[in-house]
Amino acid sequence: MKNQEESADCIFIVDSENDNEDKDVEGDENEDKYFDADEDVGKDTDPSKYADEDPHQPSKPDTLDPSWPRSYRKSMDLLASQSLNFLGSPTFSSLGGSFLSSSPKRRYTPNTITSLEKPLLPTEADKQLQEHHSSDPSLSPQWTSSTKNLSHQKSFKMKKSSFGQAVINGVNLLCGVGLLSTPYAAKQGGWVGLSILFIFCALSLYTGILLSRCLDSRPGLKSYPDIGEAAFGRSGRLIISIILYVELYAACVEYIILESDNLSSLFPTAYLSIGGHQLSSHYLFAIMVTLVVLPTVWLNDMSVLSYISAGGVFVSILLVICLFWVGLVDNIGFQTESTKTVNFATLPVAVGLYGYCYAGHAVLPNIYTSMENRSQFPLVLLASFAICTFLYAGVAIMGYMMFGEATESQFTLSLPANFAASKIAIWATVINPFTKYALTISPVAMSLEELIPSNDLRSRFYSVLIRTTLVISTMVVALTFPFFGLVMSLIGSLLTMLVSMIFPCACFSRLQSGNITRFQGSLCVLIVTIGSVSAVFGTYTALSEIIQQLL
Repeated sequence: MKNQEESADCIFIVDSENDNEDKDVEGDENEDKYFDADEDVGKDTDPSKYADEDPHQPSKPDTLDPSWPRSYRKSMDLLASQSLNFLGSPTFSSLGGSFLSSSPKRRYTPNTITSLEKPLLPTEADKQLQEHHSSDPSLSPQWTSSTKNLSHQKSFKMKKSSFGQAVINGVNLLCGVGLLSTPYAAKQGGWVGLSILFIFCALSLYTGILLSRCLDSRPGLKSYPDIGEAAFGRSGRLIISIILYVELYAACVEYIILESDNLSSLFPTAYLSIGGHQLSSHYLFAIMVTLVVLPTVWLNDMSVLSYISAGGVFVSILLVICLFWVGLVDNIGFQTESTKTVNFATLPVAVGLYGYCYAGHAVLPNIYTSMENRSQFPLVLLASFAICTFLYAGVAIMGYMMFGEATESQFTLSLPANFAASKIAIWATVINPFTKYALTISPVAMSLEELIPSNDLRSRFYSVLIRTTLVISTMVVALTFPFFGLVMSLIGSLLTMLVSMIFPCACFSRLQSGNITRFQGSLCVLIVTIGSVSAVFGTYTALSEIIQQLL
């Protein structure tokens, strides 16, 4: 990045309300707060923000901040921290707490409220003004007042990830629950449909590189919504953010379905009778899982979950080993005679399932900005996508050969229950989502918490209410549409195609208008066309199948 080399220095800020409290806070590490200097300090130096304010009157917080969602980048750091923390790239401790870790009065001070008149992305004039005030604070009374409440400031250098660490981060990001459904995707599309997996791999790899080019195109771009805003204004930021949040919410729905299906396979005769009504094992375990994960979304600090869920890549490898062990060592046999070359009727379902396998573009900017040598990012993507595609294809081929047309939406449900490897695979599948659910739903919750009035003393209550409502709603949706494979196909067709293919090309073409080559332009048009066609047919087929299942 020649035109926007970002500083990795961050400012260490401790809030205090008077001089006496300053002395007490200095020794209390639990009250420390970290903020990104590029995001927060520049806002405080805007002299026009306080021009009309009465210093003797309390500031009125904005109930609707135009930069919504302000928490997106930090929440994506929280989601990505399951791999970044594990490999030594630190994130901020304040990410895990949201409203639950700080009081409303201390969370938003007048110095952190964004003016409605201020653009969302910093302009060159803003940067010059910030540098001017930084060099001589006495020139700005506003700068003096904004720093009055800072007890002390410390600078520290963030650790950057190496090439190998970034590759593991990428594999951990991409290789998720989609691995369980690749044999089912092979069943839906046939052997010819497996080529879609490799096509989507190549296209998603290229669009991932386009996102990094978008980040480099203008100063101040750090996240996916930033790219959308730079390309299409505030509407672009809002649309992209909402779609990304819906995708995360849908992933949590899949976690509930996944847990319910696998626990039901372990304990098929479990039930609960309440007032003459009998809950089947699916309903019973969905409710139980919801009650178990609910307290995890209330945690003040989710760093423990981040470290545990960093083992997701190892769980994926364990699942692959278990599948091959059952097929080759336990020798259950192959059902190749029942497999099909191509299945046109349900091929669009396979399109959505294969597309879901590459639903990681929302966090790719975080991996990019965390790298020590960003010029290696294309090679990181190449290695990450190659490893994941190798695992996906291997599981798809082995699973479809083993179970044929009897392949279930999750290959763990097709494994014979009497083998030790089968039990290991099922329990690994059951345990892993418990650590990921809270990390996945937190960005959605944090975005809604931004809408809570900052001066409301009941903010903590509202925060708990929002998070509880989100968790219960995912259970309701999961019980209403308990079709793991079809719901995944719907997500992959409708949301992943937009996030991973259409939006990156559209944003790149807009930001680089006049500078892209004819080949790049033609390739972007091709990718958008493929993504649009896949989205339309995949969404229609998945919805049709879901409706048929409900009737």
